[in-house]
Amino acid sequence: METPLYLEERSLVKRFSGPLPILLNTLFVLTLFYVSWWIFQDPRGIMRMYTPYVGYMWCRWLLVIMIWIAYIFDFWPFSRSWLKNTHPVLKGVILTTLTVALFMIVLKGFFETILGEYAIAYFSPERLTKEGIVEFYALEYSAQAILMFAAIASWLSPAWVVAMESSPWDKLTQPVKGFSILMFTFFISVIVYFVAFHSHMAILFDPWQKFAAITPPWWEDFAGTVHGNFNIAWIMCCTVIVWMHETIWERYPFSMIETPWLRRVASFFGIIVIAVALSFFLYFAQELVWGEAIRGTRRDASPDWRWLHVGEMAIFWLLPALYMHFYMKNGFNAYSKVVNVFLRTVASIAGAVVLYYVYYKTAHLFLGTQEGFSHPQQFPMIPLIWLINIMLINYWFMDGWPGWRLAEASEKAPITHVSYERVALSGSFYKGVAGGTLAGVALYFVIVYLIPFMGSALIIFK
Repeated sequence: METPLYLEERSLVKRFSGPLPILLNTLFVLTLFYVSWWIFQDPRGIMRMYTPYVGYMWCRWLLVIMIWIAYIFDFWPFSRSWLKNTHPVLKGVILTTLTVALFMIVLKGFFETILGEYAIAYFSPERLTKEGIVEFYALEYSAQAILMFAAIASWLSPAWVVAMESSPWDKLTQPVKGFSILMFTFFISVIVYFVAFHSHMAILFDPWQKFAAITPPWWEDFAGTVHGNFNIAWIMCCTVIVWMHETIWERYPFSMIETPWLRRVASFFGIIVIAVALSFFLYFAQELVWGEAIRGTRRDASPDWRWLHVGEMAIFWLLPALYMHFYMKNGFNAYSKVVNVFLRTVASIAGAVVLYYVYYKTAHLFLGTQEGFSHPQQFPMIPLIWLINIMLINYWFMDGWPGWRLAEASEKAPITHVSYERVALSGSFYKGVAGGTLAGVALYFVIVYLIPFMGSALIIFK
């Protein structure tokens, strides 16, 4: 039997009654976000890493390292007793410091030194500068390559744990289990990186590096652009769907598959299918609102920006979903699983729409970003992922302090795991599938019909 993760084992209870814990944690997380954003990211602040790619790269790799610590290594080498008995603030400081330290080792040791100095020049800003690239662009190109690798890892690392259920290493103990999953997912990430992004990096240089990469890239005719944002779009959607699957969807509907190997394969590839479908739908939605993309143009009419915006819209959806899961216990729990999942999805989408509007209306006023949808300095994924990182520190590393605490043995609620119950293939089951399919198709056409009107209402900048 696989040992459950610490995050699955623990039981959190409110320190205070009513909505006070939610309000406390919201204020705490937003305060940490804004203070840390001013120190590290804000162009008007201290370190000013929002260049934007340097700050973007930090966001993505800090996220990946936290996933490694919490999901792949299950907080090894820290013991369960240490995790349960250490004060949440101290634990948060220690685990966050470990995250940054591991990130610096990966950045400076693996990418900039091993790869950048001995294999591929564009991973090292110093190497690019020596070759005659302006220092600013050398730093941006290098950061862009490293963050693209992180985008893949932030999908595959959790996907192997939550979809493939850590198989075939699920029976191993730490750290062997963690290193096995890490090495395998890292290997797959390398393959995906070279197929999806190496050609993008090769065309950044004049002349295109046609002897070192496929130029123009294989996706040019299909995506209407040579830019790697096409792959950013579906990979970002994969990342988002993994966490939807793990949080507000409670691994439904794949949890209905009783056979382990079939459930795992269906979950892993089902997430990819859903994500690719989502990415094309979000691209199509932009054409319904703004008209057909025009290759050769810039900003919001350009295919490469619209593919980027697909990933940005997906992140707008992820943040309210995680907030609902972390601080509202998924919000809707009183009905059947199907109804609960549906209501949570609708609520999280509504939250995403509100967040989208508020962000583009106000972010330039307090984050130091540029006004507008498609300004070259406007990357909403950076502050959104930075905020998600703060939420993960609070919920994963600090057990939800200050609003929540670990339950005592006498008050501990039963540990809930994902249930894989047999589904009775009765007549009502087939009627439900048929009815759900028809309702889904009808809903799709209704949404497509309404999007131009909804989009017009949400256009913030004329």
